[in-house]
Parts: sequence; structure tokens; C-alpha cells
Amino acid sequence: MKKIIIINGPNLNLLGKRETNIYGNLTFMEFFDTVVKKYPDVELEHFQSNIEGELIDKLQEVGFTYDGIVINAAAYTHTSVGIGDAVKAITTPVVEVHISNTFSREEFRHQSYISPNAKGVILGFGLQSYELAIESFI
Repeated sequence: MKKIIIINGPNLNLLGKRETNIYGNLTFMEFFDTVVKKYPDVELEHFQSNIEGELIDKLQEVGFTYDGIVINAAAYTHTSVGIGDAVKAITTPVVEVHISNTFSREEFRHQSYISPNAKGVILGFGLQSYELAIESFI
């Protein structure tokens, strides 16, 4: 059984409440429950933090033993050299995801410190971006 973790960064704990025109009405837990049911042969976990160092710690913790990491580092995508370096340092493949199309948003969102070290990048498909990333591992 494949072991995959979804790691979410800042403010993604507010899905379903914040900017629903961009991020939709579902909470992440509502979405995650449907994904777990959709992929019964995959051991799925999730982790969310608003703290950069905790995201780096989690990447280092799982980055040598899991089969895949799906990361939406949110705003840290565009600012955190540390998260980019952590993705580069681990051996578990990482897929970067974004709910929105970051290239249709503010200019600063066009830069990613994760992308150069990721297996792939999926963005702009809403919460389905996570499912597409999971599919890439199975």
C-alpha cells in the first residue's frame, strides 16, 4: 500500500470560509474525507501548519520513508527558500499543488521556490489539484 501525505501551508485551514470565490466552499477535512474513500488502497495522511518551520520539520520527518508528498505551501511557496531546500534535500518525490492558477493572480505568486525540486506542479484545478497529484503516485 502506497503511503502519501498531503502537507498544507498557511491559511489552508480556512478553506470553506475564506475567499470562497477562489477556494470554494468545502473545508479541507470535508474534501480529505472524500479522497480517503476514493483511494482505499492508498494510506493517506494530511498535515497543516501556518508555521514555516513546522512544514520543514514535517518534510524532513516523512521525506525518506513515504512514497509521495503532495504539498501546497500556500504563500510560503513564493517566499520560503527553506521549504524549497527541504524538498531538494529529501528523497521522497514531491508534487507541488495549488488550488488556484497562481499565474492568473498577482505577479509575486508566479515565483515558486518548490517547483525546481518537485516531481511536478499542478495548479488551477481547485481541490481536484490534490487528486491529480495523488494519481501521479499510483
